[in-house]
Amino acid sequence: MPTAAAIRDFLENLLWQERFDEEHLAAGHKLKSKVRELAAERPDDDNLTLRANVAGEDCEIPMWVAGDGWQFETNCSCEFGRFCPHAAAMLTEASKPKTLSRVLEGAIVRSRQAPELAAAETLVPAPEDIPHVELVPTFHLTLVRESTDSKVIRLLLQALKMPDQGDWVVARPFAIYGEHRIPISGAPGAREFRVETKKGPLVIRRDVAAEYSAVQALQQVGLGSLSGHAEFRFLLSLAGKKGITNEGGLWFPSAVHGPIAEFWPWLRSRGREVLEAAKWTFEVARDVGYDVIDLDPDNWVFTLEDDSTGWFHLSVGIEVAGKSIDLLPILAALLDKGALEESLEFPADGHFLHYLPDGTALRLPTARVRKILKHFAALIDPRRFKGGKMPLHPLDAAALGLAEFGIEPPPRLAELAEKLNGFEGINPEPPPEGLKAELRPYQLSGFRWMQFLARHELHGILADDMGLGKTLQTITHILAEKASGRNAKRPSLVIAPTSVVPNWQAEIRKFAPELRILLLDGPERKKYFRSIPYADVVLTSFALLQRDIDKLTEHSFHLAVLDEAQNIKNPSAKVAQAACKLNARHRLCLSGTPVENHLGELWSQLKFLMPGFLGSQEDFNRRFRTPIERNGDAERQAALKKRVAPLILRRTKDQVAKELPPKTELVHMVELTSGQKDLYETIRAAMDKRVRQAIAARGFDKSQMVFLEALMKLRQICCDPRLLKLEGESKLEADLAGSGKLDYLFELLETLVEEGRRTLLFSQFTSMLQIIEDGLKLRKISYLKLTGESKNRGGLVKEFQEGDASVFLISLKAGGTGLNLVAADTVIHYDPWWNPAAEAQATDRAYRIGQDKPVFVHKLLCQGTVEERIHKLQQQKSQLANALLADADVSTRLDSNTLGALLAPME
Repeated sequence: MPTAAAIRDFLENLLWQERFDEEHLAAGHKLKSKVRELAAERPDDDNLTLRANVAGEDCEIPMWVAGDGWQFETNCSCEFGRFCPHAAAMLTEASKPKTLSRVLEGAIVRSRQAPELAAAETLVPAPEDIPHVELVPTFHLTLVRESTDSKVIRLLLQALKMPDQGDWVVARPFAIYGEHRIPISGAPGAREFRVETKKGPLVIRRDVAAEYSAVQALQQVGLGSLSGHAEFRFLLSLAGKKGITNEGGLWFPSAVHGPIAEFWPWLRSRGREVLEAAKWTFEVARDVGYDVIDLDPDNWVFTLEDDSTGWFHLSVGIEVAGKSIDLLPILAALLDKGALEESLEFPADGHFLHYLPDGTALRLPTARVRKILKHFAALIDPRRFKGGKMPLHPLDAAALGLAEFGIEPPPRLAELAEKLNGFEGINPEPPPEGLKAELRPYQLSGFRWMQFLARHELHGILADDMGLGKTLQTITHILAEKASGRNAKRPSLVIAPTSVVPNWQAEIRKFAPELRILLLDGPERKKYFRSIPYADVVLTSFALLQRDIDKLTEHSFHLAVLDEAQNIKNPSAKVAQAACKLNARHRLCLSGTPVENHLGELWSQLKFLMPGFLGSQEDFNRRFRTPIERNGDAERQAALKKRVAPLILRRTKDQVAKELPPKTELVHMVELTSGQKDLYETIRAAMDKRVRQAIAARGFDKSQMVFLEALMKLRQICCDPRLLKLEGESKLEADLAGSGKLDYLFELLETLVEEGRRTLLFSQFTSMLQIIEDGLKLRKISYLKLTGESKNRGGLVKEFQEGDASVFLISLKAGGTGLNLVAADTVIHYDPWWNPAAEAQATDRAYRIGQDKPVFVHKLLCQGTVEERIHKLQQQKSQLANALLADADVSTRLDSNTLGALLAPME
């Protein structure tokens, strides 16, 4: 058994530090000078309690012998409570030999009591002549209801300033030694207690350390002794004069885990698991209430009903103990509380609780419920509930994954659900006869997509890039609808900007001359309104739409097409309101930029296409726009994208213009300025001489550092002579030399910015990035910079991915790997990376999975210098180049011929 002297070894050798995390240890080291009134209580060699005030916080550290060593706990008044920086500061100070000697010599010899432990009045020290025994205690907690007729409960309500609402649930903890139960009430008690047995009196020693750990478990789950409440203690002291005592050891929630109505079911579920892990047994009286019901999603009943209006109604329910529970409001509440995000309340593994108003809690498996919620995230909104049922658009119903929920899809949904997985499910019908054009493959796919939408009474946005033939694809669709008779002899209405209307007229005449065109234009147009039913295509402009809307609503159109649909991006504008009044069976928006500024523009176009599909504007802003635009909510963005994906067809030039390669590498040979050439040759000659002297003096293997230094200086001159660490006239010469590569870079960047490209610019030299940064500021080019000194690496990446910065400056060590920057379409290697693999890794920051644009890679090399020679070595001797300037041993891979080539004069 260790003696008290072992305390010195335990503290002075810092064995206690393993109980603290590194952050708290570091913070404690800073706080050690603020330790005040450090003192100890030492009843015997097996126990020691340290107390102090640290930076205004009261801290206590009980220590006791455990096996062949020491064990300890910490209590502090700070927010951490246990193993906090204040406790670390206190132990740091106590571990000083002089401080420890002073504290131990002045230790007060008194009986050590673990906090929060209690003894009944019969627990008094026993005479030494009575047999003493040591038993291993067990611990038991009972939840019971106490009537407010109890005087102690009335004192509690008075102390907590709570109303009398009937019976109250309290916890009664006990320490059990053999057949003897000791209530733990929080009042100080003796270390020994006397009991009467058939063989006479017996003294049982209490296991203070075990009881202390057990009490810590109670406090961890949020229970507190009533005796620990100052107001209650005061009232109890007054009541004690009248014979009122807290003999029963009542414990009550300490408000750590929220409202009391939620605490008790939490304790019966999650808290119970914590206590049982700490060796507590748990019992709940029958009348306690706050039941916890396991809600298995396998037993949920999903029902989909056709409401005969074109929409469907979804309901989700379950029957528990003969009572039907509507789950849709519960699922909506879970979404609002963030159940899709992992948190303490919604752990990824295990279960979570949902509390009902009647005090019952539903216990739900996180992973399975989260899977269901992901299906409903874009659909559920409490404001859309009608009698426990949720309205669903056919598109939502078809995409819901009906089979997964055990729902047999109604007949009219079966085909739609089957074909929503991509173009594979869309009928490969040929273009209509009479079309005077040969469609490119992507145009044929676009036409078939429009046919698919029309057949299933859906509406969509063709968002192809400008110049890819949105007009031709739409004309083909209009012609096919007429040829099949699906238009029921009703005309199609095309609304376009005024300047584009003539182009529509010309394109229809060119590609579908059999279509009858009615052009509504000019002051004479009114007399042609009566001819609308006899046309195949009616052409008008957005400018005239709002003027003529009353006349246009008198007619029924088979198809209404908005070309350049961003013209209705403002839903409150008269033109947008007029478009929504049109009577058309089928609707299409054509726009290369359906979202120019914000998601509200998308909502406005979807309102025209399918009113109610994205809810009201207020609901859409709350559920999608605000979380995505302001908070960067990736989950909501993915949910919105999934929801509208079948309604939007987007192709870019880069995707469909196959002649463009996916990645193009361009090597730019740059000429040094005259000042650079002079400096390069001066440094080259001096370093060449120095390297050869080093090889002659120390041998080839021991001269590598000199050689690497020579290469470094020459590379710095190529980048910008100001990188050299020179002094005096040499520094002035370097500063005035200029940089041909830097000048070339800014010319290149200005061109790229004008083209709207977004660029990653890599350099091994952070000082070079600083010089480039200064130039970008001067030219007012937006940029971000990532180096090893950057604090918010993830934030910078996110800002570039989602922001407008044209250039991202990145150093080799900070950004060579581990970044996803697919927002960029251009990569510039300012100085060559001698390891080809490292250079490829840098390029792959942009050219990787998720990149949907061709990537152009620019390599800037100074002509006739070491840069050009290394580039040739990469091509000719890749293994040598790979090891040349890697951190591995390069000496065994270099020879005198290589050295001579690299340090040769400029060509």
